[in-house]
Amino acid sequence: MNRSALAVASVLFLLAVTVAPGREQRASLLPKLKSGQALTYLIRYRSTKDVKTESNVAIPLAPAASQTDARGLLYIQILDLQQTGGKPAIQARSQFLNGDAEASAAKPASEKSKSPPKPLAPAGNPVEFTISPEGYAEKVTGLDNLTEEQQQIWQEWVARFAMAWAVPSPRVKIGDNWKIERPERATSPIAALIWTRDSSYVRDEPCAPAQLSITGEVTPSSGATDICAVVLTNAKLVQKSSPKDATPEDFKLHQLKTMGTAKGSNELITYISLTTGLVVRATEEADQQMDVTVAKADGSNGVHYNVDAKSELEVLLLTQAQLPPQPSRH
Repeated sequence: MNRSALAVASVLFLLAVTVAPGREQRASLLPKLKSGQALTYLIRYRSTKDVKTESNVAIPLAPAASQTDARGLLYIQILDLQQTGGKPAIQARSQFLNGDAEASAAKPASEKSKSPPKPLAPAGNPVEFTISPEGYAEKVTGLDNLTEEQQQIWQEWVARFAMAWAVPSPRVKIGDNWKIERPERATSPIAALIWTRDSSYVRDEPCAPAQLSITGEVTPSSGATDICAVVLTNAKLVQKSSPKDATPEDFKLHQLKTMGTAKGSNELITYISLTTGLVVRATEEADQQMDVTVAKADGSNGVHYNVDAKSELEVLLLTQAQLPPQPSRH
């Protein structure tokens, strides 16, 4: 995995220190957005899923081994913004820049290209969506038009961007802790999986977005540094269903029954600007395991799967490059 953006971010956090708020001063971590605003994020996502199978019988919806190494520049336009219960409800449009996820990855300025760099431009296939006051991505249209890697990048980005919506208190201070539970939305052979997330506002640190050139090069920001709230989140995957019968509804529709267990742990560090409320940087490491048997409803043709999945994620805010005029919303 290319860690160049991580190196850039590390330099940014060591730049000149701005005076941080006192430990008792409370701040809102929600983004301060406005209609017409545009943002650009670099997302890197790497995952491996190993599956060991103890039968040769093929069963639909069973887990499959996979490996992903995806990255891309995501350009987001805020189309509309409303306040509901003290939290923003956002309507937005996003597009990847310069083609597919792999080709659109930002590169360090020191890296030489074999061909002249092309100016950044939206690659088409826009995704329109809303973020509800509860922090959920809703009314998503256009996601199916993206590649699988781009869909994965998009989903990882929106989950990190909207994390501040889950903070129960409108204003928090260093030392505050909060806990939330949310269901696992991805398809799984194990029903009723819940993520419990324990978060802590641990400290403030200098921060700044990396600078993005019109050709996609990333360099340290030449502007003033900001102060970010550093939020540490430890997440656990908890199974609410019985290991003896963990069958999800979509498996029942295929006359299947599942038995087994699933567990996982994620560690997420998020840097949120105290000035803008934007996620400036987020990194996450995840480790998940599943031991499941998938069989026909009558118990025949059982297949035992042992799944081990690991992933790494980085989300990095970039300064806004000058792009061609965007089409107006219809």
